[in-house]
Amino acid sequence: MAALQEQGLKGGATRTSVLIADRNPVVRAGLKDFLSRDGRYDVEAPVETGNAFLDLCQTRRVCVGVVGWTLPDMSALDLLEVIKRRQMTARVIIYANEDSPETLRQAVRAGAWGFISKNEDPAALLETIATVGRGRLCLPYIDIERLSSDPIDLLTKREKELLGALAKGWTNLQIGSRFGISGNTVKYHLKNLYDKLGVKNRAMAVALYMSSPSAPSAAPPGNPDDEW
Repeated sequence: MAALQEQGLKGGATRTSVLIADRNPVVRAGLKDFLSRDGRYDVEAPVETGNAFLDLCQTRRVCVGVVGWTLPDMSALDLLEVIKRRQMTARVIIYANEDSPETLRQAVRAGAWGFISKNEDPAALLETIATVGRGRLCLPYIDIERLSSDPIDLLTKREKELLGALAKGWTNLQIGSRFGISGNTVKYHLKNLYDKLGVKNRAMAVALYMSSPSAPSAAPPGNPDDEW
């Protein structure tokens, strides 16, 4: 099993070993150059795939991994699952293009130590690595307990009925007819529903519904006068 690596510097300070995994060669090269200029980090040769990351973690003492959300051979979530199963000690920071609540929720539940958007100031990445290297979580300011819970639990009764209707394949016209609301009102409620679930469209909402352990029954909606 790989152990955490902190190499000594002058004055008793330590350097944290960092391994980058990203499908984009420009990102890999840029991150390596940027991080290598900071005396706190010892940067391994970047890799493109999840399997290459895992192989290096077996043979090198990697402390922190900076990993893209989607790699050519697996997702960051798959990688975190393997790390957990093999009891590896590398602490993974998700370095993602997308920073939606749902993406962050998935990362937290999978065991990520840190999460940062590629749109953030590069200096923020340096501090995220430093924090994670010290054995502390570094995540955006959010309610972690709420993030770790099933997002469907956050919906009102009426929103759960709406989600059930989507899962049945109902059109906006059918939903409006059954709920007694206009097409524009249907769109308004759908947008609110997507925002709460951290998804962008109907297909993603239904996929989340199907995978949720607490998914509501897809029974026909009740009284249109019920509160949303």
